[in-house]
Amino acid sequence: MSNYDYIIVGAGSAGCTLAYRLGADPGLRILVLEAGGRDRSPIIQVPLTWGLILKHRLYDWGYFTQPEPGMDGRRIECARGKVLGGSTSINGMAYARGAREDYDHWARDLGLEGWSYDDVLPYFRRSESWEEGSSELRGGDGPLTVTRLHYDDPLVDAFLRATDLAGYPRNGDYNGASIEGFGPMQATIRRGRRWSAASAYLRPAVARGNVEVWTGALTTKVLMEKGRAIGVEVLRGGKRERIVCEREVLLAGGVINTPQLLMLSGIGDAAQLRMHGIQAKVDLPGVGRNLQDHVVCDVRWRRSEPGPLYRALRLDRIGIDLLRTWMFGTGVSSKVPAAAVGLVRSHPELDLPDLQLLLAAAPMNAGPHFGPLLKPYVDAYAIKGVFIAPESRGSVTLGSGDPTAPAVIRQNFLSTDYDRRAVRQMVRIMRAIGQQPPMAPFRGEELAPGPQATSDEDIDAFVRRTAITLHHPVGTCKMGHERDPLAVLDAQMRVRGVDGLRVVDGSAMPRVVRGPTNAPIIMMAEKAADHILGRPPLARNRRGAEPPREPREAAEAVSA
Repeated sequence: MSNYDYIIVGAGSAGCTLAYRLGADPGLRILVLEAGGRDRSPIIQVPLTWGLILKHRLYDWGYFTQPEPGMDGRRIECARGKVLGGSTSINGMAYARGAREDYDHWARDLGLEGWSYDDVLPYFRRSESWEEGSSELRGGDGPLTVTRLHYDDPLVDAFLRATDLAGYPRNGDYNGASIEGFGPMQATIRRGRRWSAASAYLRPAVARGNVEVWTGALTTKVLMEKGRAIGVEVLRGGKRERIVCEREVLLAGGVINTPQLLMLSGIGDAAQLRMHGIQAKVDLPGVGRNLQDHVVCDVRWRRSEPGPLYRALRLDRIGIDLLRTWMFGTGVSSKVPAAAVGLVRSHPELDLPDLQLLLAAAPMNAGPHFGPLLKPYVDAYAIKGVFIAPESRGSVTLGSGDPTAPAVIRQNFLSTDYDRRAVRQMVRIMRAIGQQPPMAPFRGEELAPGPQATSDEDIDAFVRRTAITLHHPVGTCKMGHERDPLAVLDAQMRVRGVDGLRVVDGSAMPRVVRGPTNAPIIMMAEKAADHILGRPPLARNRRGAEPPREPREAAEAVSA
């Protein structure tokens, strides 16, 4: 017997949001299972120390891809949060929704009724608390605080003036009417602290008294009976436990762990499951397919003179500053040195931007220094380019039937000519911006790719050698029309062929959006909560969307 109505597997963006929205009904009892630990560490909460988390793979599953053919055979790190808050506790805190057209494409071309931009905008608004308050396009009183980053470095203003001279428009709010153009970055920071999904959603949910959280609990199997999910098997403290629930099991473990758990439970491609000795209970060949992600590379210059962060990181100064941020939410440590961002098109004939360019005003290896005792780092800045409209598709498959063994990840980055051409042009655009006159007072030698790299072949080699993921993987349990043979979920995020089981996380996205994925995943969980509770959707935006068309991708999906 169980007192739980819902079991939520995973305490990341989606799981925390679900716990908050479902737990608003005091008559419901909810269990949240998280394989990682608590998120109270100052390294998580202080924004500036984000670089340490990524560099040392802290609070992270430690995943790597298989050798990537398009990346010189390198195994690319694939950081995923293993802690309360999930990847919102280890990410760069950037907040972006993507383009209106991303969601209209889901609804119009992929047959996902109810997922147009006008349908999802009310859920974006419900989730956020924008610093300027509520408007037709922004939310003013939601759980998730969103602010503009104000990083005090003259390089930021020089960069924005350089983009003006390069012919790109300004955009004061890329989460407003248009995504195109350059302006201040928006981030999930509240009073100088990281504002993760655990802070925004989970802790208030637990405080109500009807949401229980288990940490250190690895979910190893979905329990099914007569075609219905009735609970889960969990490995905790070296012991296996079976937990059942009355209503639904909600998988929110993320783009890698969720398909792995489904396959371990006998839901997936039957032929592949048999290879690992797993009996197929539901043959769904799309589980683990359709993996998409954003790649990033940068053009980097030495700073002609040390910047403000370099001066602030002197050991005797930064210790005091970190304490000030931890106690009062102020100081250099309450910010990240990436205060300007823009979306542009790699080629003018494109209908939408396919590149995101960010100014990184300090290098990733920046750290405390003090005379001869702690050798100072080489101060540098970079324009980072992110390819946000990839054609390349990868997969997540089982490496074994052992739930403690990592899944096999193949991103297939830059596996199409279109992707390679776009990234090559991205490098040229970053260089062109970096050579504009406003950047001259700050610009030392070009450190990467270096002035000698001028030909297409040189740039392609540089990209293959240095590009990495920006940690926006999606799509491995995608929603889709019933005619799509690789659609794992219906438009209400229910797993096809199983009652009482949904996937609510980034793996449900059919196509990656043009920007970071945290905000869209939270939106999806906000919307899923209404589906789960049987509530009518929030009123659509006034503009109205085009009617759905027959899905184009059913035939294409076989080769995806």
